Amino acid sequence: MQAENIKKAIQWRQLIDVLLDSNQFADLVLKGGYIINTVTREIYEADVAIKGEHILMVGDTSELVGSKTKIVDVRGKFISPGFIDSHMHFESAMLTCTEFSRLSIPTGTTTLIGDPHEIGNVLGVHGMQEMIKEAKTLPNQIYFTVPCAVPDVPGLETAGFEVNSKHMEELLDDPYVQGIGEIQSFSNIQPVYENAPELIDDLVAAVSYANCIGKTVEGNAPGLFGKELAAHIISGGTHVSCHETTSKEEMVEKLRYGISVFMREGSSQRNMAECIRAVTEEGMDSRRAILVSDDMVPEDLLNDGHMNDIVRRTIAQGIDPVEAIQMATINPATHFGFKDVGILAPGKRANIAVIDDLNNMRIDQVYLNGKLAAENGELTINLGSYTYPDSVKNSVKKAPVKAEDLHINASGSRARVRSIVAIPDQNLTGAKEFNLNLEGSVVQPCLKQDVLPLIVVERHGRTGNIGKAFLNGFKLQSGAIAESVAHDTHNIIVTGTNYEDMVTAVNRVISMDGGIAMIKDGKVVGDLPLRVGGLITDELSGREVSEKIAELTRLAKDELGCGIHVPFMHLSFWSLVTSPEWKITDMGLIDVNKFEILSPVVE
Repeated sequence: MQAENIKKAIQWRQLIDVLLDSNQFADLVLKGGYIINTVTREIYEADVAIKGEHILMVGDTSELVGSKTKIVDVRGKFISPGFIDSHMHFESAMLTCTEFSRLSIPTGTTTLIGDPHEIGNVLGVHGMQEMIKEAKTLPNQIYFTVPCAVPDVPGLETAGFEVNSKHMEELLDDPYVQGIGEIQSFSNIQPVYENAPELIDDLVAAVSYANCIGKTVEGNAPGLFGKELAAHIISGGTHVSCHETTSKEEMVEKLRYGISVFMREGSSQRNMAECIRAVTEEGMDSRRAILVSDDMVPEDLLNDGHMNDIVRRTIAQGIDPVEAIQMATINPATHFGFKDVGILAPGKRANIAVIDDLNNMRIDQVYLNGKLAAENGELTINLGSYTYPDSVKNSVKKAPVKAEDLHINASGSRARVRSIVAIPDQNLTGAKEFNLNLEGSVVQPCLKQDVLPLIVVERHGRTGNIGKAFLNGFKLQSGAIAESVAHDTHNIIVTGTNYEDMVTAVNRVISMDGGIAMIKDGKVVGDLPLRVGGLITDELSGREVSEKIAELTRLAKDELGCGIHVPFMHLSFWSLVTSPEWKITDMGLIDVNKFEILSPVVE
């Protein structure tokens, strides 16, 4: 850190020399564009002069132009600070940091705050450190908020490793670690307080250490109001964020408490339109309204964009373009205490997006640290590729399963069963009971009622558990889908229209050492190996993964008749036991609100 501070001091002095010495000049001037001022919420014509990695000044820069100064004419275009995604998971895109950056930089995103919660659940501290190591090789700014509790709900799920307050010094002392990530372990307030108070003790210890060394803490408060919301805020050291806000009423109360509301607008979960009503209808101040992606698939990044597309959608909800840009620049920079990004001003890092069309957010050029990094949607810099060590591979430690391992048994000719109910574009679920037929003692799927077996197979080699429930709303007509991406402990989750295909799908995932598998009539319809923690691939480029996911999504629809949007991402969230109402883990069907394991069959 001392070396970094010395470097900054030298750079600042060099900037002063260029500004005041008539014989020194800018390296680059963006000439005649319309400045997006994220502090005053203005748009006005001015130049941006850049020296090295930093902005010299914004205004009339004619005195800073020398014979070697490069001038880029941006008249008629808009100059904005580079965008910040304040909460995202590389694992959800199934991409390395490098490949995610390859797709996101051309869209104007220059800063990422990754939460390695997923790889942490599989591989613990070592897995997170390997991901951070990769990020340090990249030119865009990537910081991490790390989990302080893995698994989130001990006793109701099995992770590959444990992470707790004892690991915080090792993790948080890394300068690339911004703070503690989403504190999901205390999202379900009353049940945790009554059934697992030791989680709160450990959480408070971790948060206290983070606060002590000046690190931030991110919250996770789905559906919380009143005293429960107050308890969650205090658990984070009195100021937290929330990316699980899904209603205007939640948004209003959280803004009143000073919470930074991360309005999620990803591939399968989109909450911005509802949240933004607190601004458009109630006239609330938007300084703590922040746009995030949380979880995005590569196809959406490639076809629609990243934060630029989320800003565009926000504008479409009636928000002024500059105000929408604030939500992806200065607002997150203020939340995290970033001093060098989020605004176009002297001494700030020259991370800049040049925008052709403000309402449609088409990005013409992107500058990273003062250098042209992308133009017309294509990278102009070489990111190379990144290969992970074997120490974060070979994470599937489960022997092949047999059909009877997955069977859900009951007695009689009919059974009353409990089923998770899918809610499209949300990680929340419903709960419902159905009557199903039996063959022998095995409860059968019912396509007419759209009720299928939903199974989670523990794959970390720790318990051998197999959790069983039913699922309503996946709209699958044939075959089975299995994957080792199953939030948050990432065991193997599978659903299907028959047990035979489900077994084949699980075993295909095991044989690939993690990934996605689709089976129909005993044959592989499509698959994607994800050998890094069973979560991401370092074998394909971002574009190749995008094409592969698009193909698998098409096959899920055309071959298996699946009618739900982004089926693999939806499937992965039905094991997330930190959001209501019913979910499934390797331990069984979980009543999230009651902290209880339920039988899939009503006795």
